[in-house]
Amino acid sequence: MDDPGSEIEYEIPAVVRVHKSGRVVRLNGTDTVPPSPCGDPANGVSSKDVVLDPAANISARLYLPAAAAAEPGKKLPVVVFFHGGAFMIHTTASPLYHKYAASLAAAAPAVVISVDYRLAPEHPVPAAYEDAFAALKAVVSSCRPGGAEPWLAAHGDASRVVLAGDSAGANMAHRTAVRLRKERIEGYGDKVSGIALLHTYFWGKEPVGGEPTDAALRGGIDQVWHVACGGKLGLDHPYINPAASPEELSQLGCVRVLVATAENCWFVERSRAYAARVKACGWGGELEFYETNADGHVYFLLKPDCENAAKELAVVADFVRRC
Repeated sequence: MDDPGSEIEYEIPAVVRVHKSGRVVRLNGTDTVPPSPCGDPANGVSSKDVVLDPAANISARLYLPAAAAAEPGKKLPVVVFFHGGAFMIHTTASPLYHKYAASLAAAAPAVVISVDYRLAPEHPVPAAYEDAFAALKAVVSSCRPGGAEPWLAAHGDASRVVLAGDSAGANMAHRTAVRLRKERIEGYGDKVSGIALLHTYFWGKEPVGGEPTDAALRGGIDQVWHVACGGKLGLDHPYINPAASPEELSQLGCVRVLVATAENCWFVERSRAYAARVKACGWGGELEFYETNADGHVYFLLKPDCENAAKELAVVADFVRRC
């Protein structure tokens, strides 16, 4: 007799398959690569896996550029990076994200902290947001003299922290900046230097701009959010649709914003609208918008060695340097 627990409850192609027994099978993002504690021969960046917050069980992969060794006393900007994957797949050890984080650390140069967070559907949103904020608190604490993480204590400049991420991770960077303004970190404040939102996963019930209106296509994207939040938050909740809470945009907890997208990204219209709203809302900081022609969603991860990816990395690195 067939095991009834093996029956499939639902599947999001190339993301997850959930069985009626509750077993979750991730269909992507499960490959891993080890860190390079002695330095990556390709870029000189050293990396290691650490536990940032034992109480909250927040782990991360840290990246230290060769520039830190060249000038031992020099403080560098700090990038707290949240990986994408629809809130459901990938880790900091995924080859795509390991390569990108190391490349950004070398290009800026900066100390990059790529954060692992709890994944849906086992841990639906807002679990990822809770982990992101806990990670930020642990990072700024470690940047102080005698901080718990030696690389951050020696080289991290707490006055130059950038929250960054791609897709769902960019959504998390935005939400963390919103929360920081509402819930300041003691001894640190209510603003980071910048947020870099790369191909941000924002969505909503009604099409925006030139978004597709096809019900089947939109339904597939709708389902991703339904699963990510455990079916508890609608498509126009501020977590997924910032336009639903315009007052939060005017109170972003950062000084600068970079919005990067691509012409054929699924969420390009949302990124354009987000940038326009931030400019118009009275926030008062510095906003930069960058759009790559022709390429699609997170192409810079999938084709990291292409010319457009190199150009976009340079834009992000320059933004980090200016923060």
